[in-house]
Amino acid sequence: MAAAKKIIIDCDPGIDDALALVLAHGHPALDLLGITTVAGNVGLDQTTDNALRIHDFLGMRNVPVVPGSAGPLVRPPIHARQVHGTSGLGAARLPAASSRPADGHAVDFLAGTIGAEPGQVTLIATGPLTNIALAVRRYPDLVSQVSDFVIMGGSAGRGNVTPAAEFNIAADPEAAAVVFGAGWTVTMVGLDVTLQARATAVIRDGMRGLGRLADDLLLPTLAGYRGGSAEPAGPDGDGPAVHDVCAVALVAEPGLVTRRPARVEVETAGRWTAGMTVTDFAAPAADVNALVGVAIDAAGFWDLVLDAYARVAARLEPEPPDRGRAR
Repeated sequence: MAAAKKIIIDCDPGIDDALALVLAHGHPALDLLGITTVAGNVGLDQTTDNALRIHDFLGMRNVPVVPGSAGPLVRPPIHARQVHGTSGLGAARLPAASSRPADGHAVDFLAGTIGAEPGQVTLIATGPLTNIALAVRRYPDLVSQVSDFVIMGGSAGRGNVTPAAEFNIAADPEAAAVVFGAGWTVTMVGLDVTLQARATAVIRDGMRGLGRLADDLLLPTLAGYRGGSAEPAGPDGDGPAVHDVCAVALVAEPGLVTRRPARVEVETAGRWTAGMTVTDFAAPAADVNALVGVAIDAAGFWDLVLDAYARVAARLEPEPPDRGRAR
């Protein structure tokens, strides 16, 4: 059996970030080395607290949570509380965190951990790309040291926070422009893929036997997930798209997502288009800087995700009878 892939997840939990962390913890092909946090769906203090709550609830022993950037490189921050709720985790019922953030800054953690094992660590970013932009500026060797770099963000065609831009890119377009121009190949899992992976009523019913994991985290978060105002309903009329989970699933099983080489540039100056990922599938090979996801095997995706969730559920310790829950 092949060794598990070592990964770091840079995230802004966030409902779909939380669901992605559960997948990373439960899939046997993945070895989560650390979680770094960034402001995005909610502010940095809240994204870090949410990451710690998830970390403790799942029993992520020896996985540090390292806070990073509290805002975009140059713009005022935006948030997505209208989608993820005030806490960022919808209606999740998780105890207050007992663990603390690790010392240091996310940027230094990324560089130190990836640099210690060149070519061995895959970096997955499921939030705004502020931490990643700062990391490649401060530590340029990082670009050649990662095994792979995968983001949930962008789109070849449309947005969800504006008609042109997806949230993670729109939250810090300047950072995204730095990242796409850093000299590596960015695997972009954007809305073209993620809107095909929805937690429909049938999928949610499949989660109901997963005990505390379903009752306290999976189902309450999905019930509180409002979806972007520009995001269309699925074919059956219900079910939010679990965007960030798709990026982690691709790393666990690359064949799930169809990708095409392209040149991606990030619009930073447009009045109406800031944050747009302008995607050229006809670019010459020498200009290609991205592998852009265009389709996903939705049935295979959910088979993989639900299997990993069942593994996590089986390992969760029973809740202490005197321990209260917090939203």
